[in-house]
Amino acid sequence: MFLEKDQEQIEDIGLTINKVNAQITTIKSGMTYSNLVEAATIGNGILKIKNNKSQDYFIDLFEQKRNSINMVKFVPASGAATRMFKFLFKFLDEYNRSDLRFDAYLKRNKTLWIFVSGLEKFPFYRDVLSQVKKAVPNYSELPYDEKHREFIKTMLCEEHLNYSNYPKGLLPFHDYETHVSTAFEEHLFEAALYASANSKADLHFTVSEKHKQQFDETLEEIIKRVQEKTKMEFNISFSFQKESTNTIALKADNDLYRNGNDALLFRPAGHGALLENLNELDYDLVFIKNIDNIVVYKRNKKVSDYKKMLAGVLLEIQEQAFKFLNKLDGNSVLEEEIIEIALFLSNKMNVEIDDRFDDFNIREKRDYLYKKLNRPIRVCGMVKNEGEPGGGPFWVKDKNGNISLQIVEFAQIDIDNEQQNKIVQNATHFNPTDLVCAIKNYRGEKFDLRKFVDDKAAFITMKTQNGTDIKALELPGLWNGSMAYWNSIFIEIPLSTFNPVKNVNDLLKLAHQVS
Repeated sequence: MFLEKDQEQIEDIGLTINKVNAQITTIKSGMTYSNLVEAATIGNGILKIKNNKSQDYFIDLFEQKRNSINMVKFVPASGAATRMFKFLFKFLDEYNRSDLRFDAYLKRNKTLWIFVSGLEKFPFYRDVLSQVKKAVPNYSELPYDEKHREFIKTMLCEEHLNYSNYPKGLLPFHDYETHVSTAFEEHLFEAALYASANSKADLHFTVSEKHKQQFDETLEEIIKRVQEKTKMEFNISFSFQKESTNTIALKADNDLYRNGNDALLFRPAGHGALLENLNELDYDLVFIKNIDNIVVYKRNKKVSDYKKMLAGVLLEIQEQAFKFLNKLDGNSVLEEEIIEIALFLSNKMNVEIDDRFDDFNIREKRDYLYKKLNRPIRVCGMVKNEGEPGGGPFWVKDKNGNISLQIVEFAQIDIDNEQQNKIVQNATHFNPTDLVCAIKNYRGEKFDLRKFVDDKAAFITMKTQNGTDIKALELPGLWNGSMAYWNSIFIEIPLSTFNPVKNVNDLLKLAHQVS
């Protein structure tokens, strides 16, 4: 039962009682696991562009059309950098020189040893060193372990550089001779290579409202440099995760959780909430890439060629799909054309055709094919699985027995189920979040992307709030359940295109080193 003040709180954030009750029902019902049929592999859901000639064909196709396409690069960038430094906070909390010598501690903590060994190669090294010498006048005279403690404290702590509370996109990422760049800046350079037309590049970043001013200030600082180097104009826009996408939290016993002011707790609902932001964009083509998956400038062209290739595949597929949709819309489609369209859906767009299809009359066949074709399209890069965490491509069966190609997160899989676990073990590829999306129909109208979501693909996780265990609900992931009813094409791309920075030590990898 909701109190009157609860109803006011719910309305204030843009929700309704019915929506909140639906969230509560979902949490109480428990998470619905995906029903994996088999892993998508090369030739079975994943396309392999086999040679340079074929790659060049799709790149050229994109290049020929790019100046007539309205496109944007969409970058989720709201995440804070806190988790990148988890092992450094652990060191500050637990290391005591009286209990263990520093060199012995390093031997037991390989991640910290890598950080210490590569210290001078980090892009922030000079800035932190300058700050720590100001804060600790006798820094040069300190013992080896104390030097590292003070260096890390200066880097992370709120009263100093406070990197742990930075948005990841604004951390120092790459150290050039003339300046240190952020991931935010590098995404502008990358967009100039492929997400641009007629010497203009549009980028849209979803950011936390509390970080917006930092992004604005950084943009003002870098934009002249980027424009001069790329000879490109940039249109940069930002949006925040909408409060109306927040979800209610329950206690472990399914009672409503209330904070100290007796107010209900609503939490951000994960990256699936960004579907609302994506849905507001008015573009023919949308490139999606995470903020931390970026490389130094000299490596960017090769990476960008694969984005052009994915876009070329999408444009070719979309052109044919639009031709078929116009025929189906005209009510004059022939029986042989019906067969051709069904084969196109099956062979080119990975759509499983209903077993009853042959028994449909001509009108039923036309309506069926029209509904299957008239959907947003996504072409997703997939890389070989070498133990990286994250979702992967699978054939999945829904509650109605329909089988479709999906990106499934590990949390969506009942790993205790022997059969499902075996399918996971047979997976060959994973999702690096490298997508090109077409979000308009054959008439040039925007799709309402909210109509293509599998609401059952939500996540339910256990969290702690002020010492109390709570159940938290996350909306279906942006490239998981939120795109469940899109038409999906998965293409293998090299692992070299995937260079995320999940841990600060990732900045020591070659992809993030200028020299």
